[in-house]
Amino acid sequence: MVFFELFAHNPTIVKIPAGGTLFGEGDEGNMMYVLTSGTAEVIVNNRVVETLQHGNIVGEISIVLPGARSATVVATTDCEFVEVDEKRFQFLVQQTPFFATQVMRVMAERLRHVNQLVAPIEDI
Repeated sequence: MVFFELFAHNPTIVKIPAGGTLFGEGDEGNMMYVLTSGTAEVIVNNRVVETLQHGNIVGEISIVLPGARSATVVATTDCEFVEVDEKRFQFLVQQTPFFATQVMRVMAERLRHVNQLVAPIEDI
């Protein structure tokens, strides 16, 4: 999904070089990000759980409930992210209900994926 069009007006761009970290697991967070160029990996407990590409969002948990980050995001190539603070997030939710639904879908997909990763393997 590509959200960048929603952030075209006066975006704050965060540039992360290949190998750099956008944020680390346990860091305090209150921002969400949209990847606009490059690729990055989402790492939980030293395990890559997702590869981000153009248009993907990350940090959505911390925009909904500020606190410790649950993952680390590392750029695998040079990356640019659009920073989304709470004010912009609230505006987008109010003005574009589809945006809120898409963020909830991302959260639900990630929860399902992590549940599959941690589910016990059944004996065959």
